[in-house]
Amino acid sequence: MKVYLIAGELSGDRLGAALMEGLKTLYEGDIEFRGVGGPLMADEGLNSQFPMNELSVMGIAEVLPKYFHLKRRIRECADAVLGWQPDAMITIDSPDFCLRVARLVREASDIRTVHYVAPSVWAWRPKRAAKMAKHIDQVLALLPFEPPYMEAEGMRCDFVGHPVVNEPLADVADVDAFLASLNGAAEDPVVLVLPGSRRSEVTRLLPVFIDVMERLNQERPDLRFVLPVAGPVADLVREMINDMASPPVLIDPSGLSSQEALMRKRAGFQAADIALAASGTVSLELAAAGTPMVIAYDVSWLSRQIFKRMLKIDTVTLVNLVSETRVVPEFIAENCQPEAITKGVLKLLQAPQEQAEALELTMKRLGRGDQDPGLRAARAVLDGLSTSKST
Repeated sequence: MKVYLIAGELSGDRLGAALMEGLKTLYEGDIEFRGVGGPLMADEGLNSQFPMNELSVMGIAEVLPKYFHLKRRIRECADAVLGWQPDAMITIDSPDFCLRVARLVREASDIRTVHYVAPSVWAWRPKRAAKMAKHIDQVLALLPFEPPYMEAEGMRCDFVGHPVVNEPLADVADVDAFLASLNGAAEDPVVLVLPGSRRSEVTRLLPVFIDVMERLNQERPDLRFVLPVAGPVADLVREMINDMASPPVLIDPSGLSSQEALMRKRAGFQAADIALAASGTVSLELAAAGTPMVIAYDVSWLSRQIFKRMLKIDTVTLVNLVSETRVVPEFIAENCQPEAITKGVLKLLQAPQEQAEALELTMKRLGRGDQDPGLRAARAVLDGLSTSKST
């Protein structure tokens, strides 16, 4: 069996790797993978067609300068699929890129197309479901309330759970070793700082987060700050924090194997008392670790205006949405200001336990305790393939 996959960012790389592992476990014959992915997918046997981080762009204004380059990459991916003729093409998240590839593939072939991660039509741009139905056969959904939106437009949609629920957590020894490596007293609180994995996110958010850390240092000099950094932006982050009087401890994957880097990151998540994080999948990683959080996010002025007019929900944090609560404080767009965020972090430090129930409920609703989501996703893909061949 031949499978072509595309992942455009680190969260997609994790999804792709879990799916690939699941396919290798369930499929009895040989499987060959091609496409675009990151280090975790490479560990599962994918030789990326080009670096995945070329696709890690967020926000309408941020995409515009790279439009022609991205358009060329879309064509290159579609040509690779059409030339190879795989049994299935699986695109993972990054819908603005992936669904354009799928459209070109569908226009020229009947190759089965699967999109992993349902676009958030419940949040904004609801007409996307109808548009993608023209060139997507099957959707793999991470959130339990998503299938009806996809099925209403004629696509098969399987809720497969989120891989974060079954990813291993750091054990006590790893957490203790991590805490021992930090400066300060053992009882000093640890604040995890997560400004995103995309270059555009880090450039926009980290200056705000640095300001927050400096303000917090004035209010609470006992706090210890830890900043896990994604490999593609490690040098940028290091440069940006260079002038801080008390810079955070970096968790840098450079020079480590992907598994070693993951274990160190997990130890940091487990060791943290609270987190200040960008909006996105990271909120689910924090929920899995039981780490209370404050969410802050901003985009360009133009993207702000567009999103504000299109947004259909009152929260962008996945924990709030899945748990159907609003216990995670958010500082989004024009509210992403250092003074307000600092107050939010200090308030959370006083009562972090208030989020505990929502974090636990989120994990339960996403499939914690059920079969591994990677296996569920792989089973859905294989079932979809067999069903399509028999009809």
